[in-house]
Amino acid sequence: MSALRFKAVEEAFKKKALCVTPPSKFTTDYYGKYVFTKSVMAKYLSKDIMKSLNNAIEQGVTLDSNIADDVATGMKMWAMELGATHYTHWFQPLTDGTAEKHDSFIDYAAGPGEAIIEDFSGKLLAQQEPDASSFPNGGIRSTFEARGYTAWDPSSPAFVVDDTLCIPTIFISYTGESLDLKAPLLKSISAVDKAATAVCQIFDPNVKKVISYLGWEQEYFLVDEGLYATRPDLMLTGRTLIGHESAKNQQMEDHYFGAVPTRVAAYMKDLEFEAYKFGIPLKTRHNEVAPNQFELAPIFGECNLAVDQNLLVMSIMKKVARRHSFRVLLHEKPFAGINGSGKHNNWSLGTDTGVGLLTPGKTPEENLQFITFLVNILMAVYKNNAILKASIMTAQNAHRLGANEAPPAIVSAFLGTQISAVLDKLENSTSDEAIVMDAKKRLSLGIAHIPEVLLDNTDRNRTSPFAFTGNRFEFRAVGSSANCSSAMATLNTAVAAQLVEFKATIDAKIAAGATKQSAIFEVIKSYIKESKAIRFDGNGYSDTWKVEAAKRGLDCETSVPEIYKAYTTPETVKLFESMGVLTEKELHARTEVKWETYTKWIQIEARVLGDLSMNHIIPLATRYQSFLLDNVSKIKTVFTGEKADKLSTLDTALIVEIGERIATIKNAVDDMVDTRRQVNKLEHEYEKAVAYHDKVLPYFDIIRYNTDKLEMIIDDEMWTLPKYRELLFIR
Repeated sequence: MSALRFKAVEEAFKKKALCVTPPSKFTTDYYGKYVFTKSVMAKYLSKDIMKSLNNAIEQGVTLDSNIADDVATGMKMWAMELGATHYTHWFQPLTDGTAEKHDSFIDYAAGPGEAIIEDFSGKLLAQQEPDASSFPNGGIRSTFEARGYTAWDPSSPAFVVDDTLCIPTIFISYTGESLDLKAPLLKSISAVDKAATAVCQIFDPNVKKVISYLGWEQEYFLVDEGLYATRPDLMLTGRTLIGHESAKNQQMEDHYFGAVPTRVAAYMKDLEFEAYKFGIPLKTRHNEVAPNQFELAPIFGECNLAVDQNLLVMSIMKKVARRHSFRVLLHEKPFAGINGSGKHNNWSLGTDTGVGLLTPGKTPEENLQFITFLVNILMAVYKNNAILKASIMTAQNAHRLGANEAPPAIVSAFLGTQISAVLDKLENSTSDEAIVMDAKKRLSLGIAHIPEVLLDNTDRNRTSPFAFTGNRFEFRAVGSSANCSSAMATLNTAVAAQLVEFKATIDAKIAAGATKQSAIFEVIKSYIKESKAIRFDGNGYSDTWKVEAAKRGLDCETSVPEIYKAYTTPETVKLFESMGVLTEKELHARTEVKWETYTKWIQIEARVLGDLSMNHIIPLATRYQSFLLDNVSKIKTVFTGEKADKLSTLDTALIVEIGERIATIKNAVDDMVDTRRQVNKLEHEYEKAVAYHDKVLPYFDIIRYNTDKLEMIIDDEMWTLPKYRELLFIR
């Protein structure tokens, strides 16, 4: 096994960057080549069909079956010209990933045994029937009640991958409950559109629609494929369950924004070329903080499409990585002691008239609208900080949140000094003062050939889970491997409910005789006071903040299973049901799925850790211990008395330490296995998840600590698993 490690290291060092060339000189020549965009549709569909389809997309009008047939015919023709022979409904089950079942276009022309034709009808486009019992459902469907449906989402364009036409869809049970993450997202987008449009019309009656936007930032690690293959923990869990820190990791701060390694640069180029073919507008690429950690980010887009593009790009990342002999790690904390990976969700709202609702305006009226939405969002986050945290919490993300690299497991909002000062002034004002926002200030650097720098009206706070960054909020706590739908659906729903409440309160005050402006100011002032607990501009990593947050009444729970209980509180049920996003039954089902998923993750990791301990570490440590014992025996054969004792002292001490650590690891593994057996007898998913968190997970630290100590003792040439220095610094 140690030979495999050194062979993998040797081969990794030999690998050179692949030569990558763009499909064309200009990106615009091939951008969106594999996407059935509106411009492509126009070549295959009539103007009347296009108009009906646009109405379905923009106004939520149901498509006539005849129109669906015409769309399917045009879509099939386009896909076949790109080499497609199959189609699939591409959906998002409750696994944070995607799922697909491929069917061929072929069918009999007349009947069985007759000639075949290539057919794709509107019925096949609109609906399919995958097995609903084989996906997580939280008890909504039993194994013997397997019927479920996927239904076409025309607002997200179809695309072709390899030989398959992929049709984005929702996934529902036979009885109508959502079994996916897309359906609630679409409902939340509709809810926030309706609620925000009503508030916008107080300021501008011309607003007919509000769009929720998302710009995600995808962090990831790259590991050489050969090294990856010799680490069972990476292969099966996505993270290193054991491994001592490298002497050098990120402490020199020399990786962040540094020169991209040549193999990685080739990978990044190849990835961008592939993403552009699918209309994914990747804009940014760079080294992240930790060694072998990188980031990519696209131009912002409409929320639903942005989510689909992120799911697709994660798939493309893995596929392209194989061409470059890499493996992509999307786990939130693949390596101990260095930064983990997040997926910052930059969220904003904008009108169909081109106004960014989180962008400070140029007039008092525009700024009043800006402050109205800003304060309502703060209220939404304040009221729903527990469920917002639950929406991003997983077994994987729990390792990252709260470390000195990511937001803490307490949801708070950062505004910056200028915005905070405006809100404080409004809170203490006694009249309907005009709201004036300072324009971007100019910072002169005093260097002749360097131009003045425009300062934004807010700084950045990397420790804040929900930070205002000038024209959007950055939900920084979302995990790298997550489907953004969960966080975005929760945020949209919370904001929609808050805006509905705000509008009703304003209308009541105006009906009672108040002017529009005085009514808005009165309500906004009360909201600023009420939501003040959620505002925090300081260091979210500090222990004092944890104490302060608890005093403010914010949710400070750190146990993942306990955090999930926020999904089924009366307040959460009322929130989602009132906005028509999720029913109480669906919320309970999703919570069951989350508990079950958490248990399975810890269960898998425990099994892998036990296997590594018993089949890798202990035999290796025993073999090295035997080597030392043999050496002591030989010393005493050659030397006698005090000389022998002196020469063998070091080996004897190591023998004792190795024996003690072997015993500790063996006992911990045995106890962990026994505990698992007892916990697995529990029937309720909540109880089982809590027991895995409270009783099984603590053994991980004991086993890892002693294993990592052995790594520093045992002869490097005997150690079988690639070490951190190899995983992180071979590029």
